[in-house]
Amino acid sequence: MENLVAIVGRPNVGKSTFFNRMLGMRQAIVDDVSGVTRDRQYGSTEWNGKRFHLVDTGGFIGDGEDVFAAAIRKQVRMAIEEAQVVVFMVDVETGITDLDAQVGRLLKEINKPVLLAVNKVDNNERQLMIHEFWAMGFDNLYPISSTSGSGTGDLLDALTDIIPGIPEEDNRLPHIAIVGRPNAGKSSFVNLLLDEERSIVTDIAGTTRDSVHAHYNKFGQEFILVDTAGLRRKRSVKEDLEFYSVLRAIRSLESADICVLMLDASKGIEAQDLNIFRLAIKNNKGIVIFVNKWDLVEKSTNTLKEYEDHIRERIAPFSDVPIVFISVLEKQRVLKAIDVAIEVHENRSKRISTSKLNTFLEETLAAYHPPAYRGRMISIKYMVQLPTAYPSFVFFCNHPKHVSESYKKYLENSLRARFDFTGVPLKLYFRDK
Repeated sequence: MENLVAIVGRPNVGKSTFFNRMLGMRQAIVDDVSGVTRDRQYGSTEWNGKRFHLVDTGGFIGDGEDVFAAAIRKQVRMAIEEAQVVVFMVDVETGITDLDAQVGRLLKEINKPVLLAVNKVDNNERQLMIHEFWAMGFDNLYPISSTSGSGTGDLLDALTDIIPGIPEEDNRLPHIAIVGRPNAGKSSFVNLLLDEERSIVTDIAGTTRDSVHAHYNKFGQEFILVDTAGLRRKRSVKEDLEFYSVLRAIRSLESADICVLMLDASKGIEAQDLNIFRLAIKNNKGIVIFVNKWDLVEKSTNTLKEYEDHIRERIAPFSDVPIVFISVLEKQRVLKAIDVAIEVHENRSKRISTSKLNTFLEETLAAYHPPAYRGRMISIKYMVQLPTAYPSFVFFCNHPKHVSESYKKYLENSLRARFDFTGVPLKLYFRDK
């Protein structure tokens, strides 16, 4: 997926402050995702109607100028190889340092747009100091203040002139991303479906470095299948290459319609699986859980039910998710698993007429009216479905801020029971009538 903007520069020039300000424009969530360390953060934002991804490469240069060396050079190269546009940030207070010059020389070697952002320009005196930075030889120079936001609009205007933006979801083929921890069997599953070695499969966790896209068209089903690099816990991510594998996996998840969370039956559902699950929910993706290597589990009469109950308990409160027990090695229930994923995609794409929704609302209100708030009766007049790529509904009422969380949950559960939104997070909004 394109439209990644890397913010590079030596430490303490204000990269993270700029990054946080950019995400704050739409209050985007920066997940503490496994592999994305405290000083390497990733998120999405929007400007001039164009959505794009940002990666803060804080800490890439190291703690001191004396450690630039080959390893640092490699890290910077990785950042810019992933990006479509590079924002190179320097500090007007310190002027051009030797480390700035070295990073600048690296960036000139690439065939990508580089926007030079001179940070901490927050008064007229510093405005006069920016001319020194033309000596670095870049065509575009933007004086900004990450703290106050001054000048960032011009920088973002230039940035969005370059990138095409991430298109909204349309009538394209469904994109199904296979996500999960390393060595859960994602690549083996993809290879079995495609009947070819698209992904390298070994017993070594983390073999898959890049996301692999493939067109599946068999047995009356057609979709794009995405095998992603496994997501690890933060302390497990030591290689720079591993960090970018995690980044690609997150990007693949964000661009997918359905996320298949692959579990290793012998290990169960762990904290990192829950991180991936919650990331999919935050991005409003359809979700299916595949429990792979089920053939290796010793079974008794209630093993499957107990295992499923345990998973639903761990993923609560959103537990309306299909769970399919498979064995890629034994080729058990693999096609059934795909059928379930397609059903979830159909649920996510479902459109319900306003008349049906309001018949539902009338019956739901009659069964259980919203509780009053401090003596104020709450009256929900009508509802509509919004034209989004995922199911979202707006309820019009007289006191939208006072509808209780428990009643919102009641409405959501009622919607699920009536219209079948299994595997799909729902968004409910309440507006003044």
